[in-house]
Amino acid sequence: MSTNISPEALAARAALDVIGTVEPRIAAAIRAELDDQRSALKLIASENYASPAVLLAMGNWFSDKYAEGTVGRRFYAGCANVDTVEAIAAEHARTVFGAAHAYVQPHSGIDANLVAFWAILADRVEAPALRRAQARHVNDLNDDDWAALRRELGDQRLLGMSLDAGGHLTHGFRPNISGKMFQQRAYGVDPNTGRIDYAALRQTAREFRPLILLAGYSAYPRRINFATMREIADEVGAVLMVDMAHFAGLVAGQVLTGDDDPVPHAHIVSTTTHKTLRGPRGGMVLCQPELADQVDRGCPMVLGGPLPHVIAAKAVALAEAGTADFRTYAQQVVDNATALADGLKRRGVTLVTGGTDNHLALIDVSAHGLTGRQAEAALLNAGIVTNRNAIPQDPNGAWYTSGIRIGTPALTTRGLGTNEMDHIADLIHTVLANTQPTADSKAKYTLDPALAAKLASRAAELLTPYPLYPTINLNTDADAHPQNHPRGDATEA
Repeated sequence: MSTNISPEALAARAALDVIGTVEPRIAAAIRAELDDQRSALKLIASENYASPAVLLAMGNWFSDKYAEGTVGRRFYAGCANVDTVEAIAAEHARTVFGAAHAYVQPHSGIDANLVAFWAILADRVEAPALRRAQARHVNDLNDDDWAALRRELGDQRLLGMSLDAGGHLTHGFRPNISGKMFQQRAYGVDPNTGRIDYAALRQTAREFRPLILLAGYSAYPRRINFATMREIADEVGAVLMVDMAHFAGLVAGQVLTGDDDPVPHAHIVSTTTHKTLRGPRGGMVLCQPELADQVDRGCPMVLGGPLPHVIAAKAVALAEAGTADFRTYAQQVVDNATALADGLKRRGVTLVTGGTDNHLALIDVSAHGLTGRQAEAALLNAGIVTNRNAIPQDPNGAWYTSGIRIGTPALTTRGLGTNEMDHIADLIHTVLANTQPTADSKAKYTLDPALAAKLASRAAELLTPYPLYPTINLNTDADAHPQNHPRGDATEA
């Protein structure tokens, strides 16, 4: 075997060899997934490519540990090393985001939201009830007081962005547990501009008087003024919660600062650790000091045992997010999104709000006579991976939709720049312009197979100079460190 094989390749090969001895079909699926990700233009706004260091940090014996509790206060013995890992991850999170407190245990974005919701409920509803009853703990309440508190906890209000305007299912909508916890009302966007109407939002907040004003989005292509959001929350006595799962990397990378940065303005912030932050799949909560004790009770309040191996990977990703390279990356994500949106507009593609000033854009495909489901499938045929998404006042609902959401975090990680974004805009426009809907179906369509194959070939050519995980070759011994990728991860130097 060549002595010039990269450490990343050696680790990946060894891992697959071990897995293959137990269940070769899983090893094969892992290999196939890498091949698929290498060959497609990934424009899903919520996906990215974690570095080899982040990926490898998840595959270790921390997976074997139970560590319920928090640093220094575990319900299990033998957690000294877990304490070290969790403390380092929280330290990096506080530093990167300028947060007073960080809780890195949530397993996902919804878990992070649940921790935030119940921390707010514990602080604003449960704690006053305990004081009224002169009780130290809920177990000290008599049956009548406990029944009254349960009713009060279930009778609180949440005001969040509507789904069709770009909000998220976990922001109080009925199919999700959050919608069963709260009386929910949604704020939308101006029907003419597609942007948040803060005056209308303020009026809705005055009328509804929510306990929680929730800001954040999964498909809103503009920035949010969090200073204004905090003013509105303070005016009605609400807690300002921000779900920054989508744009956390832009905050960490100091692209979103001042009023665009939620951390100085919100009482509590939830996020995922993947997406623009480019870490492992997981969640995190940041908060002001007054909510720290309640947030740290996330386990056992709503979480089970932490995942120390994933927390280790979060620590590595957060360390990466504190570098100058990451700040350059975050700015390029936004520059690429702007270039992609501009390229689409020049070709006559309709964009919700007319463009973007963050990492994503939303295409209104109804102008091409298509549903989002038809456009999503046609683009996939041409080697472009996107996802369908509802647009404001969407007549096709949340399943078929009238929109396509696109984002630039993943392709920026691979090293593609603004020139490539214009080529991608041309590919997208060509697909949409040549896809014909089937009259009797919102899902079926026709696209000339020869054209689809030609476009897929062009998409692959765009990726050729920007290999994914260039130091990892699972099939040969030719794994010398490429000169143009000295870090050995998915990011061009």
